[in-house]
Amino acid sequence: MKVHPFKIPKPEKDALIYQEDQDYVFYDKLHQHEEIQVSYILEGEGTLIVGDTVNDYRKGDVIVIGSHLPHVFKSKINDQTKSHMKTLFFTQTAFGVDFFGLEELKEVKSFFKKSVNGFKLIHKSKKINPLFMQLNAASKFQRFIICLELIQILSKSKYSLLSSFIYQKQYSDTEGKRMGDVMEFTINNFQNNISLHQAATVAAMTKNAFCKYFKKRTNKTYFRFLNELRIENASKLLLTQSDYSVAEIAEHSGYNNISNFNRQFRSIKGVVPSKFKKTKAF
Repeated sequence: MKVHPFKIPKPEKDALIYQEDQDYVFYDKLHQHEEIQVSYILEGEGTLIVGDTVNDYRKGDVIVIGSHLPHVFKSKINDQTKSHMKTLFFTQTAFGVDFFGLEELKEVKSFFKKSVNGFKLIHKSKKINPLFMQLNAASKFQRFIICLELIQILSKSKYSLLSSFIYQKQYSDTEGKRMGDVMEFTINNFQNNISLHQAATVAAMTKNAFCKYFKKRTNKTYFRFLNELRIENASKLLLTQSDYSVAEIAEHSGYNNISNFNRQFRSIKGVVPSKFKKTKAF
């Protein structure tokens, strides 16, 4: 199934779509689709932007992305290991307009409520891995049963929301391309100095128009988003690169001023970098 920016085509009669992605990078264009996405990361790690929020993903994560929720995976490239993800796509009405309104399915209503903002499991059930591993060889009917089992598990599991703000209008293709271009430019260049003029130029807008445009669709300024992306990168380096000093991590994350780095880190993470490393290291 080829995924186009902001659209996912599907066979006319298929209510449930199964997709397996295995490559050095996942699809890295900002996009949204009508279907709810339930993904299991078998291999790979990187940055995940959902709605207005910068997150990360890694091996073993179970991620749910709601209908029409813009998102982009930015894989950390590993020449030795391909990223690997198994995904189910379906809408809330895929199996009938009233299907999930049945009394017998009352216990899974929380799944759809949480999916609006997208969510990631905090503690994963031991049942999830076997269910995803069965999908390849399963018939369409068996995949339907597996999907219901996953929804039930996901409804009851502990989770963290992926996005805090939902833009109520659906993006047009033109608007989607504009936001996608801005996101891609930012993801690829956050380690460098980025000016408002550069970002506005990518969007083909004036600086004032771009500021209003971005704030309306993400509920935050462009530079707040840029700083969140940089701090998320710094957080990963703090936990994985023990031989890097805080100053080196700041530089690798787009900051040439250690004081500004510490201030931005504390603003976003609530603690200074050195304390974050001590409390989050594993």
